[in-house]
Amino acid sequence: MAQLEQLWKEWKADGNRSAKDRLLAEYAGLVRQTAQRVAVGLPSHVEMGDLVGSGVMGLIRAVESFDPDREIKFETYAVHKIRGAILDELRALDWVPRSVRQKGRSLQKAYSELSSSLGRAPYDDEVAQHLGLNLVEFEELLSEVAPLTVLSLDEQEGLDDGANLSETIADPQAANALVEIEEGQLKIMLRDAIGSLPAKERLVVVMYHFEELNFKEIGKVIGVTESRVCQIHSKAMNKLRAKVRLKAIA
Repeated sequence: MAQLEQLWKEWKADGNRSAKDRLLAEYAGLVRQTAQRVAVGLPSHVEMGDLVGSGVMGLIRAVESFDPDREIKFETYAVHKIRGAILDELRALDWVPRSVRQKGRSLQKAYSELSSSLGRAPYDDEVAQHLGLNLVEFEELLSEVAPLTVLSLDEQEGLDDGANLSETIADPQAANALVEIEEGQLKIMLRDAIGSLPAKERLVVVMYHFEELNFKEIGKVIGVTESRVCQIHSKAMNKLRAKVRLKAIA
């Protein structure tokens, strides 16, 4: 711990490049860990090497912009920067087929419309009927669009720079108080939305996004298959997005 503090001091106070390189080496493991988590559910043609390479750039930016005097753990801050860099790479690769994106938008639209009209999160059969599907077809759709939902819990559509909410909140360079307040309110809405999920969906979201378990590990905990966890997560994420959007425009 003392050694790390000294390295941060040498880098931030004196601009010692050797200290910076040693910090990058010290935290390099975060890149592969984050890349492996992001890779869950991605198509096989997405190369792990590409994710790791972009993640390294995120780690470099994290070391360069981190303020050791701020009460934030570097690991937490760095993971957001690394994930953000990886997401940027995935966007550039346009790795999800257009047909899947269209299905994802249709599913999200169904959840949003039903949540608005019913005043609550819709049940599976209601969403399926709205889309003209039976329940088997609905579950197949959840699995098909799952890659669109596994990347980031707090990635919000409409942010100009593509950054996710947690990354923006954790950024010590953020200076606009109004923006910080608005993002803080969005974080509260997201927390409340998670709390309103059915128990199993809430448990999957918490274990995946906060306890760092993968779908296979979660399946063992709750006694279902990995593919079923994927479906539950996909459904939960669509509910969360619909609820947050409704609250945001209320």
